[in-house]
Amino acid sequence: MAQLAYLHEGVEPLRTEGDAVFALTLSLFGADPRRLSHLSEDARAAGLAVGRPRPLESLLEGSGGVLGDVVVADCPQVDAGKLAALIRLDERVVRAGARLIVATSAEALEDVFGCLERSRPQILVGAQRAEGLVALGAALAQLPGRRLREDDSDERVMLLRLTEQVMRMAETLDRLAGPPPYSLPGAEKGSLRAPDRIFRPAAEERDFLRRPRPPPPDPRLVKRILRDRRIRSKYFGEELFADPAWDILLDLTAARAEHRRVSVSSLCIAAGVPPTTALRWISQMVESGLLERTQDQEDKRRAFIALTDRTADAMARYFAEIGGGSATPL
Repeated sequence: MAQLAYLHEGVEPLRTEGDAVFALTLSLFGADPRRLSHLSEDARAAGLAVGRPRPLESLLEGSGGVLGDVVVADCPQVDAGKLAALIRLDERVVRAGARLIVATSAEALEDVFGCLERSRPQILVGAQRAEGLVALGAALAQLPGRRLREDDSDERVMLLRLTEQVMRMAETLDRLAGPPPYSLPGAEKGSLRAPDRIFRPAAEERDFLRRPRPPPPDPRLVKRILRDRRIRSKYFGEELFADPAWDILLDLTAARAEHRRVSVSSLCIAAGVPPTTALRWISQMVESGLLERTQDQEDKRRAFIALTDRTADAMARYFAEIGGGSATPL
């Protein structure tokens, strides 16, 4: 299967200690084995040793067992017990050096995102089979010893865009194969697209950023730009002009000017792409220093996304520079 070939290429599902070779392992947490079955099958086909699914709440009872190299959690609905278990899982994944994939629903996204503060998980919302395969391949590539060079931002952007291209090809193959794509754990069709670039200004750009800070742009202008972009995609199709990073920056710029906090689900909608893809962009933009995640001081289970000060300055200077022009930037 073409999708599984992607998992094998460049990422052997093995680890070594001295002269010994071990299969990589996958841990599953979820109440409904049927929703985990397809991803389990694909992981086994990729060469991983897959454990038996355990309830998410078992993490609170001390019976969660040893975590695998990759951990998949199914959490389509939340309650106090599941949220507490996710917080525990977040901590354990970090201590174990594992990679986490969490499948949830659009309704539960805010709570799930707020609980996962440290493990930098991949969150799938209404994900199709191709997205699950991409997430699994990314998790394998990010295991210790397989990480990309941290300072090679161009390579990171290229691979993230390649991931999107592979996902589109895999979705096409799924459709041609006949049956509709299956949904991953907790999947319900979502309507919420993913890269990463280290934001390191060159010397001349750093000098530029030292100049007096211009005022933030008029949020009405920024919202008009976002509205015009939506109208454009209405007539020419979303794929032709898809640029979630810019839409995310525009939405957060308007929110900063209005002193308004932005939730992750709201930002996914503003990105104008499927939620799982939007979450990839947000995650990588946070990691590269363009955005920052802040916890709600009144409710620690909630988190918001905002521009970093450096990004806000860059956006303000951009709008100040194009402010004298007659054309509205898209």
